[in-house]
Amino acid sequence: MPIEIKMPALSPTMEEGTLAKWLVKEGDTVSSGDILAEIETDKATMEFETIDEGTVTKLLVAEGTDGVKVGAVIAIIAAEGEDASAPAAKAAEPAAAPKADPVPAKAEAAPAKADAPKAAPPPASDGSRVKASPLARRLAEQQGVDLGAVAGSGPNGRIVKADLAGKSGAAPAAAAPAAAASAPATVAAPAVAPEGIPAETSKLSNMRKTIARRLTESKQTVPHIYLTVDINLDALLKLREQLNAGLASRGIKLSVNDLLIKAQAVALMEVPACNVMFGGDTLTSFKRADISVAVSIPGGLITPIITGADTKPVSLIATEMKDLAERARDGKLQPHEYQGGTASLSNMGMFGIKQFEAVINPPQAMILAIGAGEKRPYIVNDAVQIATIMSATGSFDHRAIDGADGAKFMAAFKRLVEAPLGMLA
Repeated sequence: MPIEIKMPALSPTMEEGTLAKWLVKEGDTVSSGDILAEIETDKATMEFETIDEGTVTKLLVAEGTDGVKVGAVIAIIAAEGEDASAPAAKAAEPAAAPKADPVPAKAEAAPAKADAPKAAPPPASDGSRVKASPLARRLAEQQGVDLGAVAGSGPNGRIVKADLAGKSGAAPAAAAPAAAASAPATVAAPAVAPEGIPAETSKLSNMRKTIARRLTESKQTVPHIYLTVDINLDALLKLREQLNAGLASRGIKLSVNDLLIKAQAVALMEVPACNVMFGGDTLTSFKRADISVAVSIPGGLITPIITGADTKPVSLIATEMKDLAERARDGKLQPHEYQGGTASLSNMGMFGIKQFEAVINPPQAMILAIGAGEKRPYIVNDAVQIATIMSATGSFDHRAIDGADGAKFMAAFKRLVEAPLGMLA
């Protein structure tokens, strides 16, 4: 019987996606682990691999089609011994490219759930070898996951990429998006451009729609409290200059942001009451600081994660951040590289922004907003001097973090930045 290939859910928040590019054509023979297509999710463009073997008989969704719902049939594969020239017409009927509804109804996300196995069989193995697709093996290695402890949902218990979702060898468990636990955001009526004004209307990308939905939900459901401190950057800038002189031979150059990531992570460990996640009737406290760093990319924003930033040397933070930012702009990040995190950092200082208040990224409970360092009159040793001053504002989820704890965190962050050798010890 022909095998239906369905639009996968490549991230926890994905309800629909864009079939950016087919990497196979009709008549091609494919094996388990082969890459079928590139799919644009709400965060990145990702490769989609098959777990089935056979001949591609029909590609049912054209390249570039957006708004393809998760669970919609996008291709037909004929298994070995079947007639590859004539797939059953019935199988293709539900696969017609879905219309691109800008705001998917909640009920339309159900097919992905219905297609999931009711009970995952235990991992199947041949002797000591665990059955897993090549992509699943790569992801398991990157995430530090023991495949022997993962239940496979593929044919004959084979472990596929979807089985690794949310699993990690050492990272704190990522919570489901806050959207799942909160009331849906109010949908505003479509705006109509005033007549007579030259304008151009373009369709929102999946990423922009997701950003709009999640930020709306955050402001509607999360009670934000904002705390701001002014910080003297002179000592940190001097230390950065000294460290860069020593790291030049290794081709590493620290940015101010790299040092601020380290300071935020160490401050979170000093004030663990702010390294938390609100879960309705539970509060999760993390034992490690994973910092989600906002990176501007074409069409939106993504937050690659520096895991364990509290214990990593700043040279490694700088190397990882450079790699993550480059791949983020190329749309090449893997889900585990931008999903999760225990707190966020957003730096708009390079744009000359003096101060701003960032919106919390649920289910995280805090985000740090960094403004530009600028020369200002400042009291140093009871005398007015000119110093390089930066304003930093913490946004805290007041359901999970008391104002006093938020103030302790901001004080710790200020102290670490102004006496930066302390965070390197």
